[in-house]
Amino acid sequence: MHLPEGDAACAQQVMPGNALRWFSANGAEPPVRFVHADDRMSANRAYRLVSRGTGLLWQGDFHQARQLLSALSRRLQRPQKRTSSAAEAFLHHRQEQSRRARVLSLVMVRIESDHALELRRAPDVGPACRDVYGEVDAPYVVPLRELLGVISAGEWRRKGVAVPALGAHIHPHYGVFAPTRNEYVDLVADAPLPQVRTAFDIGTGTGVLAALLARRGVARVVATDSSARAIRCAEDNVRRLGLTGRIEPVEADLFPPGRAQLVVCNPPWLPAQPHSSLDHAVYDPESRMLLDFLDRLPDHLQPGGEGWLILSDLAERLGLRTRAELLDAVHRAGLRVVARSDTEPRHPKAAAPGDPFHAARAGEVISLWRLAPIEG
Repeated sequence: MHLPEGDAACAQQVMPGNALRWFSANGAEPPVRFVHADDRMSANRAYRLVSRGTGLLWQGDFHQARQLLSALSRRLQRPQKRTSSAAEAFLHHRQEQSRRARVLSLVMVRIESDHALELRRAPDVGPACRDVYGEVDAPYVVPLRELLGVISAGEWRRKGVAVPALGAHIHPHYGVFAPTRNEYVDLVADAPLPQVRTAFDIGTGTGVLAALLARRGVARVVATDSSARAIRCAEDNVRRLGLTGRIEPVEADLFPPGRAQLVVCNPPWLPAQPHSSLDHAVYDPESRMLLDFLDRLPDHLQPGGEGWLILSDLAERLGLRTRAELLDAVHRAGLRVVARSDTEPRHPKAAAPGDPFHAARAGEVISLWRLAPIEG
C-alpha cells in the first residue's frame, strides 16, 4: 500500500465496498459501513446513523458539513456523571472525550489526488493536506473533524506562534504540541544557567526549549523526540531561527548517546491513557516517560551536571499522582532536588469557571525542578 511522505504517519485502510483509501493522521479507524450524505440530511437522522457506527461521506456544502458536525457534537454531550473523586471525574471525562471523538470521526469527506476538496464553498486545503498526508496518487477519505484540525494547523504553521522569551516565532506542525502556554518556556528562560557547552532537550516537540537554550548561550543542544513528525518540525524551526549547526534534532527514545552538563525535559503532565496520536504530548500512561527520564538521567549527566524537569502539579490536584510519589521516584533514581522555581498558569482554562476541572486548574502550579545525582 502506498505510504505518503507527509509530517504525520497515517492510518490507512481501504474503505469498505469502495476503492477509496482512508487516511487518518490521528489514528481514527474507518467505519465498517457508510452512506452518502448531503445538505438534505437532517441532524437527527445523521445522529441516528453515526450513533450506530455508520459513516457519512459528505457530498454537500462545506459550511453545511461544519454545521452538521457542530450539531452532532451538541447531541453527543452528556451530563457530567456524579463521581466520588476528582480522579474518577477526570477519567470519566476522558472516556467521554474519546467516545465523542470516535463518533464524530464518522463524518467524512473525499479529497482528490491533487489534495482538492471538491465541495461547494470549500476552502483550498491543498497546502495543509500536502504537509500532513504527503504526495498521493489517488483520492482518499479523511474525517472532516481531522481535516478542520489540519486546516487550522496549516495556519499556525504558516503564521507561527509568538514566544516572547525567545523573541521569535515557533512554527508548529500538525500533531506537534504548540508552545501556546509560555509558562514553562519562561521557567527555562529565567532559571540560572551555568557555563554549559552541551545540553540535551528530551522530548523536544517543536524545538522551542532547545532554541531557547541555544539563544542563552549553550554551544550545542541535542534535541530528541520519539516522533518523526516532531523531529521534522524541530528541524524546520532550527532552520527558521538560524540555529543550524548548534541544535541537532535526533529521533530517539528519550536520551541520545553520551552525557551532557544540562538535560532538560518537559514530559506530558498527566498520567492518563492517550486516546489518539495527538494525545501523547499531554498524557503519559502510568507516568512512564516521567519515570523513565528520572531513572536514566544520572547515566546521562556529566559530573556536576543538572537535570531540569518541567512539570505541572495538575496531576496531583486531580488525584492522579501525589507529591510524595513524585519525590519518591526522584529519590529512587538516585537524584536530589537542588532547587525549584514555580509559576502560575496563564492559559484561559485556569480562569474559566465553566471548565469541569476549574477548581484544580485555578490552583495549578508549574515547576522547574533542578535535579542532580545524590553525592556519595
